[in-house]
Amino acid sequence: MDIAQIAKLNMPYAVRDMNPKELTELAEAVRGGIIETVSKNGGHLASSLGCVELTVAMLKVFDLTKDHIIWDVGHQSYAYKLLTGRAESFGTLRRKDGLSGFPKPRESAFDAYATGHSGSGVSAAFGMASADALKGSDAKSVVVIGDASFSNGMVFEALNSIGNSKKNLVIILNDNGRSIAKNHGAFARYLLRTRTRMSYYNTKKRVERFFRAMGVFGKPFIAFLNRIKRLLKAMLLPTTMFESLGVEYLGPINGHNIEETVAVLKRAQRMNKPVLVHVATVKGKGYEPAASAPESFHGVSGFDVDTGKVNGGSGGSFSSAFGEALTALAEKDERICAVTAAMTAGTGLKLFKEKFPARFFDVGIAEEHGVSFCCGLAAQGMKPVFAVYSAFLQRAYDQLLIEAAFQKLPVVFAVDRAGVVGEDGETHQGLFDAAYLTEIPGMTVFAPAFRDELGIMHGEALALDTPSAVRYPRGGEGARPEGYSYRGGAYGYEERGSVLAVTYGRLYAELRAAIDAEKLPVSVLKLNRIKPLELPAEAMKYDRIVFFEEGVKTGGIAGQTLAKLNSEGWRGEFTVRAVEDEFVPHSTVKEALAGLGLDREGMAALLKETLGR
Repeated sequence: MDIAQIAKLNMPYAVRDMNPKELTELAEAVRGGIIETVSKNGGHLASSLGCVELTVAMLKVFDLTKDHIIWDVGHQSYAYKLLTGRAESFGTLRRKDGLSGFPKPRESAFDAYATGHSGSGVSAAFGMASADALKGSDAKSVVVIGDASFSNGMVFEALNSIGNSKKNLVIILNDNGRSIAKNHGAFARYLLRTRTRMSYYNTKKRVERFFRAMGVFGKPFIAFLNRIKRLLKAMLLPTTMFESLGVEYLGPINGHNIEETVAVLKRAQRMNKPVLVHVATVKGKGYEPAASAPESFHGVSGFDVDTGKVNGGSGGSFSSAFGEALTALAEKDERICAVTAAMTAGTGLKLFKEKFPARFFDVGIAEEHGVSFCCGLAAQGMKPVFAVYSAFLQRAYDQLLIEAAFQKLPVVFAVDRAGVVGEDGETHQGLFDAAYLTEIPGMTVFAPAFRDELGIMHGEALALDTPSAVRYPRGGEGARPEGYSYRGGAYGYEERGSVLAVTYGRLYAELRAAIDAEKLPVSVLKLNRIKPLELPAEAMKYDRIVFFEEGVKTGGIAGQTLAKLNSEGWRGEFTVRAVEDEFVPHSTVKEALAGLGLDREGMAALLKETLGR
């Protein structure tokens, strides 16, 4: 069986009629399809491979004509997409106008809820179960959540609300012992202890099989053993945290054994109460390179299937430049600490962790806690730097505002993946941080265009006694203009013509390339710092100003620049090209910038129009 054959089946309903042998063959075909597609398109491989048998078992048990399946960790849903009528189009995964790498209800009716960031799925599933109860429906709400997501405080808020609710809710805890990197914290240790109980369940099944083989004579022995089992379990095994919260606990079970998983899910399906099914899986299962190095195969741009060699980009990334710069700064200042939310490798902090393990902290998928933790460090005289993706920092806005800014604590936020991120799409675009960070009182925000500037700006940020952020994009830098050198300060100004073009961050390289290639008589204002916003006096002399911004237009830096100019009496023609009132869909970064008119061709076209050419 292969993807083409899967596409001919009436999915997902055909799964319910398959026997165990067919289910196993289906799982292997799905695994092969995921490996082949991700090797070409890139994507989240290791986590998706770990969910294949679990997905097959869920579709065998639950009725998708009425039941709702929510993927709390959305990038684990590749097998689900393949088996819910999207096998034929699976080759378009993460490509422009193709399938999203995350659940999207607008893409398929089988995607019950859009998820991109971990931790919200249990709350959403409980909401759906409550709505079904109000409507008199017996539908099941099923949420698949990763073990790392349980470090997110929102999950415990949901569990506290769910307990003893009697709602038709099944929580499937997909426990692979990892988030992206290896899990840290007390909950990870709790799950590890719980996983060791699997030997108890395996022994129990072997004994039951022995007595069942005795036929009618074995049944009394099984009933007797079950009574003894319940007594011993109560005496020897501690009540799980979930049962204490009023949620029935089943497991742990081997999530790669389809028959076993189906049996336990059927039991959960029959219960009219909240149930948590603890499923142990292996990240990267079935593809040795991913299983042996799951962190490297978490999110890949592509790879060679035969060798497992991951495609690498050319040149260094902003993330690696950040890690190198922060490590160098920490060698000179023992107060500098690095904090991340389960993204050690992604944010470039591996080197820092190796050199300064005592000053490195991974708080897990808990950005709100991460910001408050940094504030506590700062309150005691340390210099914390929180490395976090732009889209994930959004989750901690209240802590940014009330704890960091209100208390004027010198926390530095290294905001990675600012701007367009590409194939991960709407839920991961870093297009909002410039707007929400600059509205926070007392916050200083830097916007480097090149890797060397990033290190310098981090040094400036660490010297402040108030909160600050250094925002930079995913990947590498653009082409450095001939003769360009960073001179520090709030801005860089180049007088070259009758129109003034303004931008910040990586767009500066694209803007200069557009102007230089077309030999346009356009002056350039490069903002090194977007808050506090400073402009050169020369800006007032231009009748026409064009602002290019890789961020939202509403509340963005372009609007703040216009307001500042107007407050000083400027009354010229001000044109803004930025992201309008919309979410930017998945595509490559190059395609997204072109679609927004923010690549060099789009910039050149607008500047020519402004010049009257």
